[in-house]
Parts: sequence; C-alpha cells; structure tokens
Amino acid sequence: LPIASPSRWQKFFKSKFLAFIYGQASIYFLVLIGVLILCLLDAIREMQKYSNIESTDHQHLDAEMQGNMRLFRAQRNFYISGFALFLLIVIRRLVQMISELATLYARSEANLRQAQSASATARTLLTQQGDGDVKNKKEVEDLRSQISVLEKELSKEKKDKEAVKSQAESLNKEYDRMSEEYSKLQKKLTVASGDKK
Repeated sequence: LPIASPSRWQKFFKSKFLAFIYGQASIYFLVLIGVLILCLLDAIREMQKYSNIESTDHQHLDAEMQGNMRLFRAQRNFYISGFALFLLIVIRRLVQMISELATLYARSEANLRQAQSASATARTLLTQQGDGDVKNKKEVEDLRSQISVLEKELSKEKKDKEAVKSQAESLNKEYDRMSEEYSKLQKKLTVASGDKK
C-alpha cells in the first residue's frame, strides 16, 4: 500500500495491541464470516420469496408497492452482505501478503548485509595474504564458494521479493476492478430503483 512501507505495516501488525487481539482474531473472523453468510443466505431467501409474488391486474397498488419495497430491501441486503463478505476475505489476504512481504524484505536485507560482509572479508584476506601458501589458497577458495552461495541466496531472495511484489500489485488491481464493478452495480441498482418508483 502506498501509505506506508511494508516494514512499517509489519511493525504495526506485530505490535503488542494487535498481538493481543490476534490471539482471538481467528475466532472473530470466523464468526464474522458466519454472520455475513447468514445475512447473505437470508437476503437470497427474501429475494426468492418476494420475486415470485404474482401481480394480478394491479388492483391493489399498496400491496404491490409493499412487495416491491421488500424485494428492493432484500436485493440491497444481498449486495451489501455479499460485497462485505468478499471485502473481508480480500482484506485478510491483503494483510497476510503485506506481512509476508515485510518478512521477505527483512530477510533479503539481512542476506545482502551478510553477503557484503563476506565479500569484504574475502577481499581483505586476498589483499593481506596474497597468493602465498596452499593453506591460504584453500581458505580463499572456501570464501569464494561461500560468496557464490550467498550471492545465489541473495538473487533467490530478490526473485522472491519481486514475485511477492507482483502478486501484491495484481491483488491491488483485482481489488480496484472489483470496486469499479461494485460501483457500476450500485449505479444500476440506483437506476433500477428510480425506474420502479
């Protein structure tokens, strides 16, 4: 998210207050999902109930308006609970991805520092001892192999970081697309409710 860096989000998510809440957060999350699913199912039931009402020659306008009003409320509740359920799942996944991204950033920075210190150590050893005896050559080869291993780990961490970054960007794009779709549906619903009046 552009507001703060992933490391700041990681600090926020790992704070004592959120750690206290996180102990019971999975229970709250499941309860909230259950409530939203119940609301969604109730809205579907209400929509089916009021969409099957037969209108007979429009003799009772008041009763017909009451039925249409209840159908509109059921549709409204359906859209609200469905979108809230979707957003709840998206937000939870987004928080998990931000936390993973911050962890990968920290790990890649640590590996980078370790690789830099190992290469600096190898360079100083090479300059100090030169190409002297066999023991030094063996030590230099060990350090070079360690440097190559650390550089491979560093490149792997960079690839992991880029993969998580691209995954987060695609999730943001999907969230924006779903938000636009939701606003279009809201406009259609508003226009449809305006036509019914």
